[in-house]
Amino acid sequence: MATADDCKDCISDPIQAFVMKANHRIEKIGGYDCYIATPPEEYAHEKVVLFLTDVFGLKLNNNLLLADDFALNGFKVVMPDIMRGEPVSDAELNSPTFKMDEWRAKHGEESWIPVVDGVVQALKASGVTRIGTTGYCFGAPPAFRLAFAHESHVTVLAHPSRLDVPGDLQKYKEVSKAPLLINSCETDRAFPKESQAVADEVLGNGQFTPGYVRTYWDGCTHGFAVRGDMSNPKVKAGKEGAFEASVKFYKKYL
Repeated sequence: MATADDCKDCISDPIQAFVMKANHRIEKIGGYDCYIATPPEEYAHEKVVLFLTDVFGLKLNNNLLLADDFALNGFKVVMPDIMRGEPVSDAELNSPTFKMDEWRAKHGEESWIPVVDGVVQALKASGVTRIGTTGYCFGAPPAFRLAFAHESHVTVLAHPSRLDVPGDLQKYKEVSKAPLLINSCETDRAFPKESQAVADEVLGNGQFTPGYVRTYWDGCTHGFAVRGDMSNPKVKAGKEGAFEASVKFYKKYL
């Protein structure tokens, strides 16, 4: 399970300038606020990438930028507010008085399940037939839950947290039919090398027939795929490489 220190690893400077590039808006889907990014050109309206965020939620510019980038690669993106309007801020994480355990207690499954399920059902009612999830850190368990329920068709994770290892991985192998990509890194207390090795042991070498890939990015730490320090060549390669791998995975399977 991620700790407050793990979440701090998601923060690095400089933060990208917030420049929107795709068609975007915030609207309610299934009664919940969602950031929506759509490709500037024609796209497959029956397909959606459901962006399941880290603890910084819709308030983090880099999350919105990533959604825009997926849209620029041809996918409609829906980013539900799984934080229910209470994301963690940089100021809170850097405050000695902020109690991460108390925040986490308010944002367990009972908080985000209604959001995820409500948005998915509304998307299906609107004509969406294929859903790919991308779960960053906090977003990994919601992504797995949808795969377990056969509500999603492709799963992409980056530096996941709060997964039960090996339990969730074994369940994924036994229950899910959604191809899985995990973008992992060198230093990650939430998904360390030991957990990465277990994922390979359970799902690798063709054991998970729908498809399994794990990328590994040397010199990167937890959070690199969202807020990696782009002035560091290794982190820049990891952030850009993880995104490229994710897009390719969606284009192959979604």
